[in-house]
Amino acid sequence: MELEKILADIAKGRIPPCYLLFGDEEYLIRDALDKIIQLIIPASDRDLNLFVLDGDTEDTDKLCESLLTVPLLPGRKVVVVRNTRMFHSRKTLPVIIQKIREHVSANPARAAADFMLFLRMTGWTLDDLKDGGWQKISDEQWQQAVESDASQDREDWLPAMTAFCAAHRLETKPSGEDTERLEVALKNGLPEGNHLILTADAVDKRKKLFKTLSEVGKVLEFTRLKGDAKQKGLLMESARELLANKGKKMAPAAWLALGKKTGFNLRSSMAALEKLITFTGEKPTIDEGDIDAVIGKTREETVFNLTAALAEKNLPAGLTILRDLLDQGDHPLMILAMFAREIRILLQAKLLLETGTLAAYKTGMDYGRFQKALFPDIKQRLGSAAPHPYVIYQALGHAGRFPRESLIHYLDRLVDIDLALKTTSKDARLMLERFLIQVCG
Repeated sequence: MELEKILADIAKGRIPPCYLLFGDEEYLIRDALDKIIQLIIPASDRDLNLFVLDGDTEDTDKLCESLLTVPLLPGRKVVVVRNTRMFHSRKTLPVIIQKIREHVSANPARAAADFMLFLRMTGWTLDDLKDGGWQKISDEQWQQAVESDASQDREDWLPAMTAFCAAHRLETKPSGEDTERLEVALKNGLPEGNHLILTADAVDKRKKLFKTLSEVGKVLEFTRLKGDAKQKGLLMESARELLANKGKKMAPAAWLALGKKTGFNLRSSMAALEKLITFTGEKPTIDEGDIDAVIGKTREETVFNLTAALAEKNLPAGLTILRDLLDQGDHPLMILAMFAREIRILLQAKLLLETGTLAAYKTGMDYGRFQKALFPDIKQRLGSAAPHPYVIYQALGHAGRFPRESLIHYLDRLVDIDLALKTTSKDARLMLERFLIQVCG
């Protein structure tokens, strides 16, 4: 409703000098940005009067120069900075880490930008972390650097990002925290008709720039709704608007198929929907077959299938899925981390069974019964480190295929592969394939 009011004000000519759109709902931020730009600046003027910058390369001095320069064409001028880093601080580190987790495999280049920001804020360097240096960081040191992120899973992304950034010789950039000139420019007022729009995934509201923007402009926060029902409702509303604008409809079965592929995540679902609209062309209704043709298997499905093949000792399936992941650009260190996580869980399940404290557990028992009768006790033992109950249920079922000594040996072997990937030019694909053969063969 707040966005609707802002759009109504713009339509009436009441336009403040600046806007800040932030939050964890990326699609809603992008949608709001598009709507604001469309109302402020006509399409015919955008080639010369619309300037879009990226937060990865932002320079506050150049930004101020652009904001204080009159437009090339008479009319309004809009400067957009997407994913600005100017509002980040140690307080927003957990958000940055979550972004790294989300993109480390599917989009490592994007994750790398956040990773370099992570390094700048924690004070660590690539030299500190590479060659296994990240393993020397104790939980206490991690908590001191990142106060509100326990990051028990940091081995799943930290070594992969370190290797990626080192291989591409990335360097941390200046902090960009010197925003005083921009604050002064906004307080003194921009030239008539000039406007600034900033987007960010998270902000530290204590920063002076945030307070200045709140005073002279408009701030909109887009927070992810809690609860599956609310998320699905928001998705349906956003999807209906997009489909209506494109003259499309969606079959009920297609909705269910899309939800299975994307988990009803707003950003993923809307990105998939945009692809489906293009794919179906003049066809008025998107059906289930279109979903399978355009989206296929998600990366999450592929990853799950790989670890399942490992646990089930299904060598043909494992080799096929491994090839697919490597061919689509997944980093070998990420796949190695997935293998290590699966072997650790299997070993923990094996040890748990050997203690004899799960006398009520029977191979093949119903998941619902396991969840009610056994998981509460397991969760109490493991505390916050407990994986999802279904993960434990599956691991207990698969653990019988592996001797404890073999699982320990596989972990040692993974350490050797990790070292070889980082210090030699040995074929990563071949080493991962050999590991799969060793475990499944």
